[in-house]
Amino acid sequence: MYVIRMKNCAFFARHGVLDEEETLGQRFYVDAVLTVEPSRPLTEDSIEDTVNYGVAFAVIEKIVTGHRRFLIEALALEVAKALTARFSQIRKAEITVRKPNAPVPGVLDYVEVTVVWPE
Repeated sequence: MYVIRMKNCAFFARHGVLDEEETLGQRFYVDAVLTVEPSRPLTEDSIEDTVNYGVAFAVIEKIVTGHRRFLIEALALEVAKALTARFSQIRKAEITVRKPNAPVPGVLDYVEVTVVWPE
């Protein structure tokens, strides 16, 4: 097994509970840590036998820029489930979603949530 890490995938989207979050939108950042078991030995150097991270990025993008979700936890879980469904080689998907402009009464860099699938 080996691990593929995709860091700081950035997307503009409209997730959140508040109406203003849907109206204004904001940038969201996604990290994907994918534990992969190749279907054939890596020595065969075949893209068909591993996770194509260009395709994985497109899967993440479609979900994050798709319909609105109130919770970034739900967003992260949907991404994890979609990636494991798309690539049978993925044994575990750890998805982190960061929301830099979370509506909190204070100053912070971002709110971040991480979901692991399957649990």
